[in-house]
Amino acid sequence: QVHVVESGGGVVQPGGSLKLSCTASGNIFMMYDMGWYRQAPGKQRESVAAITGVGSTRYADAVRGRFTISRDNAKNTVNLQMNNLKPEDTAVYYCNANARSNWGTRDYWGQGTQVTVSS
Repeated sequence: QVHVVESGGGVVQPGGSLKLSCTASGNIFMMYDMGWYRQAPGKQRESVAAITGVGSTRYADAVRGRFTISRDNAKNTVNLQMNNLKPEDTAVYYCNANARSNWGTRDYWGQGTQVTVSS
C-alpha cells in the first residue's frame, strides 16, 4: 500500500506565503506524476499544479506565476510554494501521487491540509 501525507497548511493574510509539502511512502515501485488539488466549500475539487517525473510542470491559470511546484524523486516528495496568496486560494489542498505498487498503478491521495487566506 502507499500512504500520502501532506503538511504545511495554515492561516495567512492576503499577499502572504505558505509552503505545502507531501511525502508518499510504502511499497512504491515507480512514482509517476505528482500534484496538488484543492477544494473550496461548495465547489468541485480542481487541479492546482502537477509535475512529471522528469520535472515538467503545469499550473492552473488562477495560480500561474504565484505558485511553484517542485519534487524530490529520491524522497518521493512534492512541494507547493504559494506566494501572493489571495482569499480565493482558501481551500483544502490535497496531494496526489500516481504510483505503481504491488497493487498496480493508481492515484493515491492525502487527507488534505487547510489553507485559509484572510485578513
